[in-house]
Amino acid sequence: MTARPHSFHIPVMGTGFSLDTPLRVGRFGISSVMSLVDDALIEQVRRHHAARAGLPCIAVGPFEPDARARRITAWLDLVHDLLERQMSALRALPLSPGNDKTKYFEMLPEESPLRRAYASFRALPEGPDKTRAGEALTCSMVPGSADVNIMTKLDRARAGRDGTPLGPEQSDAKAALRGFAASRLQSDLTLSAGMNPTLFGLLERFPAFYRDARGCIAKGIILKVSDFRSALVQAKFLARKGIEVKELRIESGLNCGGHLFATDGELLGPILAEFRERRDELRAACEPAIAQYYAKHGIPFVGEPPRPRVTVQGGIGTHGEVRRLCEHYGADGTGWATPFLLVREATALDDATRTQLAAATQDELYTSDVSPLGVPFNNLRGSSSEAWTTRHIEQGTPGSRCPRGYLASSTELTASPVCTASREYQAAKLRSLGFETPPPPDTRDPRALAVYAKTCICHHLGNGALVDLGIARPGLPVAVCPGPNIAWFDREYTLREMVDHIYGRGESLVPPSRPHCLAKELEMVVDHFAKQSAAIAPGDVKALERLSTAHENLQRGLEHYRRLVHEPAYDGENLASLELAIAAQARKIADTWRRAERSATRGEPVGTAEGAVLGAP
Repeated sequence: MTARPHSFHIPVMGTGFSLDTPLRVGRFGISSVMSLVDDALIEQVRRHHAARAGLPCIAVGPFEPDARARRITAWLDLVHDLLERQMSALRALPLSPGNDKTKYFEMLPEESPLRRAYASFRALPEGPDKTRAGEALTCSMVPGSADVNIMTKLDRARAGRDGTPLGPEQSDAKAALRGFAASRLQSDLTLSAGMNPTLFGLLERFPAFYRDARGCIAKGIILKVSDFRSALVQAKFLARKGIEVKELRIESGLNCGGHLFATDGELLGPILAEFRERRDELRAACEPAIAQYYAKHGIPFVGEPPRPRVTVQGGIGTHGEVRRLCEHYGADGTGWATPFLLVREATALDDATRTQLAAATQDELYTSDVSPLGVPFNNLRGSSSEAWTTRHIEQGTPGSRCPRGYLASSTELTASPVCTASREYQAAKLRSLGFETPPPPDTRDPRALAVYAKTCICHHLGNGALVDLGIARPGLPVAVCPGPNIAWFDREYTLREMVDHIYGRGESLVPPSRPHCLAKELEMVVDHFAKQSAAIAPGDVKALERLSTAHENLQRGLEHYRRLVHEPAYDGENLASLELAIAAQARKIADTWRRAERSATRGEPVGTAEGAVLGAP
């Protein structure tokens, strides 16, 4: 339960971009999150870092008993050991200008007690008092938390080499959980993508998720949530099993990287306001159940009742926005992901893709249908993954060999689940649609285009890390999933530059014209609302009723923001952009809703959202 040195964290990015981030930035007290999706990638990266550190490494083959859990445990144990080694070396350094030990303290936020203690140390004259103060500072240095992430819905059942199904605890998410629980790493588990009751139930088997005799929890639980209701449901479910939630990590459904989980017109500002106002309610709902569990099992409950931290992430780009989220809405911290793709010291990404991202414009960052999960996915036009996919379509062999299979879930055309981005599925699907040979990539047939849209993200997302680490040759297809916020960051940055930007030290890395993160999210949510409206069939009154929830939430959100824009703006916060967005998006919402009503009640076609003329009668 050690306090984290920094008030921001680096969230999980892809399968490999943040996989070794703890070994890059953890020694500076910066917390980050590793993905546990791809154990094959994890095994490759483990061997690389063990060899680099001169440590023995016994390989774990893919068909060895409990291979997935053992690979994950082995990697997390290595991260633990290497981070401890790094911290020992850092503590041994003198507090001299320009070295990494001084950098540790100088990057801390101004409000940090440790940063203030460092400032007091510097002001002391040479002598015994300064020596003692320096020793106290050294003893106070702690690494950032090396957290892990499990997508709860990626819980594919596994089979052995001979195809025999393995037990339920061998499924992807449960094996990852067991791997984390067995590791020496004392950090937090982020559970994302909603509730998986059997996965949540497995937590009960591991004492590390409960308080010990000192009241400490070795492995904490973080829930990534989209709204208060989701947080309350999941937290109460865990509380009945005695599991405390250490942190609620609120993420914008659309203004983020990776997969996009749109809400029903709910906006980040009102969501945060609800957390601010009902935070104690959530705590009160969970405390009795946790106490009852401990009493029932004869476990002494030592320490204060749990009070989950609340953090927020998704599209944040300036220190002024950080202040809005923390000081106005009461968040305890923020998450910064996509901008760190341009920080070589922090993330694993090949040079070519990093250069593309630095130059990417807003038009080159788009929401795609590439994910086999069937969930919208952020993408970069012109990526090497996109070029690879197009080339295989041109060669008449669309789809991937599916070397990983983590997203294999379709049984539409096969007895066993396959991935919709696989060569096997795409060939069969095209034949079922009547195509004797695959049409070219520039075909106008929407049926073929829908098949071609799915690409091998689970394999391609890991290639950037493999190339960056020198494990694989340059030229492999690399997929990347940045949030739209990266359009405003236009070069590579040092770690120090990005941290100073987050804390509002020095010149901003983005121009003053960059829209507020709340304005950008409002625009994206309204665009999604317009697309939903455009899909309503003439005369479909029930679809209109479903859309009405999003319409009502948007109206409430606009009213919330109309009040917000009258608040004083923080330094570096483009609050004026939110006022402009309110006016433009209110018109679009009214026009969209009017067209939807006409379609449902009069049978008039809605037309495409893009073709709608705002304010038309």
